[in-house]
Amino acid sequence: MMKKISLILFGFFLAAFGGLSIGRAEVVKINGAGATFPYPIYSKWFSEYNKLKPDVQINYQAIGSGGGIQQVKAKTVDFGASDAPLTGDEEKAMPGPVVQIPTVAGAVAVTYNLEGVDKGLKLTPAALADIFMGKIKTWNDSKITSANPGLKLPAAPIAVVTRSDGSGTTFIFTDYLAKINGDFYWKVGRGKSVNWPSGIGAKGNEGVTGQVKQTPGSIGYVEFAYAVKNKLSYAAIQNKAGKFIEPSPTSTTAALTALNKELQKDVRVSVTDAPGEGSYPISGLTYLILYKAQEDATKGRTLTEFLKWAMSDGQKFAETLFYSPLPAELVRLNESKIASIAMK
Repeated sequence: MMKKISLILFGFFLAAFGGLSIGRAEVVKINGAGATFPYPIYSKWFSEYNKLKPDVQINYQAIGSGGGIQQVKAKTVDFGASDAPLTGDEEKAMPGPVVQIPTVAGAVAVTYNLEGVDKGLKLTPAALADIFMGKIKTWNDSKITSANPGLKLPAAPIAVVTRSDGSGTTFIFTDYLAKINGDFYWKVGRGKSVNWPSGIGAKGNEGVTGQVKQTPGSIGYVEFAYAVKNKLSYAAIQNKAGKFIEPSPTSTTAALTALNKELQKDVRVSVTDAPGEGSYPISGLTYLILYKAQEDATKGRTLTEFLKWAMSDGQKFAETLFYSPLPAELVRLNESKIASIAMK
């Protein structure tokens, strides 16, 4: 009898002092930071994965690709995220070898706020480059109206909105404009941060979205999911085949498919200005960056398990959130990279 009472008391003691957590997995907290471009799908992934694995919490700060690269370099986060793959010099500057894993593809939408023109705007590459270089200053410029004979475009000034922070979205957008316009290449260039000739600066995809929404006559560039979620108007852009194509998961997938062979050789290949009649020309991949040798074995194993899930079940969420899933060949390449991650 006394033995039974002792066991009961011991049980109460365990409950009172947290002993009942024995057998329950300790929560593993993973921290990441970087691109705002993939934030909607990453948020979904981390939430869904936590439902499957309640003992795994992945926290993500959407601070821009530039900030994500800086933080992973400083080892203040467990992974970084960038829409611009690391350059050779950036990779060499890291304190250790890294792997760069493309997660999904997305489109950079050219959004605008123009009274009476909710949809149907078409922009040629030449017009788009000239707008962001400050050469085209009004909406009724002939370079815009010639592609839009059915629209009544006002003689209103164009307010250009750009990113003020180091941004992978900017990298994709300027990579495209630098490809199709030599003047833009030499005067503005391509990169996560460039010196825009004019315009209003805003931080993050959210900042550009908000600025375009509240500024009549404005034009900006954001990841497509932000345009849809915030009910922003967006233009159809003339692609390499001469077709005016709107951003969508389908047109982004077409761009990936057109460059599939090149991506097999190097996942850092730019997918802007892709060939093909259905390709949206301002498409891009987004990447997770983490160290090949993981110092914390528990976190390292947790990260690799999450990445395996992201390459399989996680891809199913892409299209519903206006991203494009990766081609099967690219998934297989990623799986081999994930398998190469080692624990110290």
